[in-house]
Amino acid sequence: MCGRYVITKPILKSDKFVKSFTQVQDKDNYNAHPMQNLPVVRKYTNGNALEYLNWGIVPFWAKNRDFKPLINARLETIGTKPSFSKLIKSKRCVVIADGFYEWKRDDKIKIPFYFYRIDKKTIFFAGIYEKNSFCLITEQADPEIEKIHIRQPVILFEKDIKDYLNLSIKGHDLLQKRNKPLLTFHKISNQVNSPKNNNELLIKEI
Repeated sequence: MCGRYVITKPILKSDKFVKSFTQVQDKDNYNAHPMQNLPVVRKYTNGNALEYLNWGIVPFWAKNRDFKPLINARLETIGTKPSFSKLIKSKRCVVIADGFYEWKRDDKIKIPFYFYRIDKKTIFFAGIYEKNSFCLITEQADPEIEKIHIRQPVILFEKDIKDYLNLSIKGHDLLQKRNKPLLTFHKISNQVNSPKNNNELLIKEI
């Protein structure tokens, strides 16, 4: 799963393909986590907008108010699961990031790592949304990433964003056939474990 990521200067990173910025501030977040309002790109009839959505979807069938919001959707089953099948067809979004965090389990210890594009360009996560909430789509990790974690977020090239947000194109098929940016990673401090910590030292290699 993907449960933490980094986003800095979201407006600057999206101004080439976003027409409006709805109350979004161009500020840095080195520990974006579930239940936060985070910058997400949605398509409207008059163009793309960058706006804040809450990370974590409560599906329509959930009757318990204490239901834990879903932060990830598996690409392999997104077209068939009741929680997500309609959303991948009609409510797709793109989440902007610098990189993301994952933890490697070593016996009883979890060691954090920071993942980012090898060319250090912006990451664009494929997502889905429901009302004012979103979740990230994940897939089986590539062999190198799998050394740390078995899942990874679905990442788009900037050139693929237009097609992904085009609802006349089958989103599931597009994601399965897309080319992927190359990623790299390094070990970081366990200070990232607490969402209260939020500064650029979190991504520093140790």
